[in-house]
Amino acid sequence: MANRLAGDLRKGDTFELDNTVQVVVDFQHVKPGKGAAFVRVKMRNVMTGSVLERTFNPSEKFELAYIERKKMSYSYSDGDLYYFMDNETYDLIPMNHDLVEDALHFIKEGSIVDVAFYKGNPFSVEPENFVVLQVAQCEPGIPGATAQPGSKAATLETGYVIQVPLFIEEGEMIRVDTRTGEYMSRA
Repeated sequence: MANRLAGDLRKGDTFELDNTVQVVVDFQHVKPGKGAAFVRVKMRNVMTGSVLERTFNPSEKFELAYIERKKMSYSYSDGDLYYFMDNETYDLIPMNHDLVEDALHFIKEGSIVDVAFYKGNPFSVEPENFVVLQVAQCEPGIPGATAQPGSKAATLETGYVIQVPLFIEEGEMIRVDTRTGEYMSRA
């Protein structure tokens, strides 16, 4: 495995710290007028999502962590387990609800997702940046409301509730940005 000095860490790097895997969210090299220089690193635990800020001596060494990403298909759920199929080997990989909870807002059976692995263990599911989902329930649309400002709540086929423009009707297919959870356009 490759090592990296704290002074050489960059945004997006993944490294091991105290038996956890961290991803650099932000970093800052600080050279005070007096005393030694240091590196302030804002990092996120890739397993738990918790964010932490620490300072390091620029010469401290960290082992880089290799995160493998695979395109997989969401197959089905069985109780608290959600099964994803490797599109190359057709192997089914079960994941607990807490690992897939956020992705479930935007995926349905057959959806293609990115599954992140560390040392062969899956720890994260990310849907495509933009998905097309059907509006399962909302108030009736207002004809001619395309120019009117305002929005209303709509429940998607996955059960997730988002704000949509007033002209959107029940049963319509819409495009959603999964990073923000916002309506983008009609599909």
